[in-house]
Amino acid sequence: MPPTPATASKGAKKASKAKASRPTGDKKRKKKRKESYSIYIYKVMKQVHPDTGISSKAMSIMNSFVNDLFERIASESSRLAHYNKRSTISSREGKSKTRSSRAGLQFPVGRIHRLLRKGNYGERIGAGAPVYLAAVMEYLAAEVLELAGNAARDNKKSRIIPRHLPLAIRDDEELNKLLSGVTIAQGGVLPNIQAVLLPKKANKPAK
Repeated sequence: MPPTPATASKGAKKASKAKASRPTGDKKRKKKRKESYSIYIYKVMKQVHPDTGISSKAMSIMNSFVNDLFERIASESSRLAHYNKRSTISSREGKSKTRSSRAGLQFPVGRIHRLLRKGNYGERIGAGAPVYLAAVMEYLAAEVLELAGNAARDNKKSRIIPRHLPLAIRDDEELNKLLSGVTIAQGGVLPNIQAVLLPKKANKPAK
């Protein structure tokens, strides 16, 4: 049965709408990929505290911490390479070991190498630099997670929450110095009462 003029016109309108709704090649926008280390942070946490969990907010804070570490170390390596008039960020600027140090790492060396090349931290990136950078990031993440797990255990909790992260960082001298200008969301402050605010002890009368 041939289509009636009314149905044919409806079909033509639908086809024109479908063509209009299709995005052209120029208008296509690629979503910026957000780098996440959550999987690797979780693996490292299970190495240091197998029986401890972590909340989504604390995981988000740890992910920001690792991304910040990458930016700091890569920028400093770029500055050192420029200072030494070198075009390659190599094992010397990154203090890298050989490629055998890949063994046992949880953090992704390949992704870090890609980010170093993509970030234009140097004209060339040596093969050893991302290996050591991954090892440093994993070590610092493990340190924070271990101390935060201890803080959670002291508070009789089985999960790491944002409150446990500043308790872990501020009690460690070196981590406190590294993150001196960092404010952790929902972390609170260290419990501290000034001595002048404490009630004075009454002197007992001498017998």
